[in-house]
Amino acid sequence: MRRALLLAVLAPLTMGAAAPVLVPDVSTRDVQIAYSFTGAELLLFGAILYPGGRVPQGDRPAEIVVVVKGPPESIVVREKEKVAGIWINADRISYRSAPSFYAIASSRPIGRIVDERTRAIYELGLDSLQLSPAAGTSAQDQARFAQGFVGLRERAGLYRETPGAVEITDDVLYRAAITIPARVPVGKFTAETFLIRDGRVLAAAVREIDIRKSGFERFVAIAANQASLWYGLAAVALSVGFGWAAGALWRRF
Repeated sequence: MRRALLLAVLAPLTMGAAAPVLVPDVSTRDVQIAYSFTGAELLLFGAILYPGGRVPQGDRPAEIVVVVKGPPESIVVREKEKVAGIWINADRISYRSAPSFYAIASSRPIGRIVDERTRAIYELGLDSLQLSPAAGTSAQDQARFAQGFVGLRERAGLYRETPGAVEITDDVLYRAAITIPARVPVGKFTAETFLIRDGRVLAAAVREIDIRKSGFERFVAIAANQASLWYGLAAVALSVGFGWAAGALWRRF
């Protein structure tokens, strides 16, 4: 009897201390790239489930941050220098694990939501990416190359940061749109959603997105990966054939 009474007294306190849960989803989990692909728009939406179904009251409302990442890749970034009027490769740095695609959307500017340490832990923001540079590079060179690399990816549309792009309704429902450019790489992508209040990450959830080629582009990609010898021979034969046909037409006309 005493145990049941104690549980009844502590139950509201336990429910109040429980963490909220995110229920996210995306408009499509399978993006197919064909020859006519000019880009796509992913809609990320979901709901926040609070313990007891009650939204906690406070001065600061909940914030939502959504991050879409492409598969990591190793890459070499080269810095060009002008010598005697000619641009040459002067220095370089290798990154072991740089995201091939990165887009972040937030309900407010990310610097106003979390501190620098939290941004670094969860890689929230272009200035907080963990690119894993090769050992032996000074901190000054790492910062210079990282800034240049991120700038290149931004201009290509592969890295993007859009503050204020997440809409939150009644502190429960949220939605955000992420643009996928035409030059997006293929592979397994992840869509991470973070619920943040008072600078702390209260909940996180992940959904996977598969971006792949379709049609003739998919056939060519599979042939290049699984039958590289025959793919190379076919490419050479086609090049020779087209060259011979162009020469024959030129001689005739």
